[in-house]
Amino acid sequence: MARPDTAEVRKLTDADLTEQIDGIRRELFDLRFQQATRQLSNTHRFKEARIKLAQMLTVQKERLRSNAAS
Repeated sequence: MARPDTAEVRKLTDADLTEQIDGIRRELFDLRFQQATRQLSNTHRFKEARIKLAQMLTVQKERLRSNAAS
């Protein structure tokens, strides 16, 4: 999983962005569960997922603030 470009994230609609945020949160939950049961082999996926989630949440907050200011 490569880091998403913020321009790509900004092109997503609000519904798609929310859906992907939920998907990443679910993935992080699954990764934590796999780590607890010692089934996780690629621990670097934690960092990638957290970075991707942070980028998407940032774009979502920017949109909420710009809509509230308008």
